Amino acid sequence: MTIKVGDKVPSGTLYRIGAEGPEAVSTNDYFGGRKVVVFGLPGAFTPTCSGQHVPGYLASADAIADKGVDAIACISVNDAFVMGAWGVDQGVGDKIDMLADGSGELTGKLGLEFDLTERGLGVRSRRYAMIVEDGEVTHMALEDGPGLAVSSAEETLKAL
Repeated sequence: MTIKVGDKVPSGTLYRIGAEGPEAVSTNDYFGGRKVVVFGLPGAFTPTCSGQHVPGYLASADAIADKGVDAIACISVNDAFVMGAWGVDQGVGDKIDMLADGSGELTGKLGLEFDLTERGLGVRSRRYAMIVEDGEVTHMALEDGPGLAVSSAEETLKAL
């Protein structure tokens, strides 16, 4: 079942790179008591993800914060080292939290997995954006196909 407006983000653990290496991030702690814009995508260093999705949120980070958003999170089914390197490559600094769902556990709980095994890419995440307030999804935009029709930073800003 795919997560929808009104659902709580499931409990789980994501990872990010810290000074000592990968650090666990509890979804309950991360989403609790805050307003967070989350965008999920198939993979780091891929054409649409690197060329449009992350750059769009980075360019819109201040405008998103001005709407009362406490954090912007990028989640992908990559490991924390890849997400950390990708964040450096994209120049996200402290504007976007690059969160790794390396085993796809949270992505599976969200019902957003996308099997690209036949193309040599394994199980990935579908492309989406959601607004989460105190752990509850208040906006969900799931792409039906390739590209950025509904999950772009511009569309998320409209929803805020």
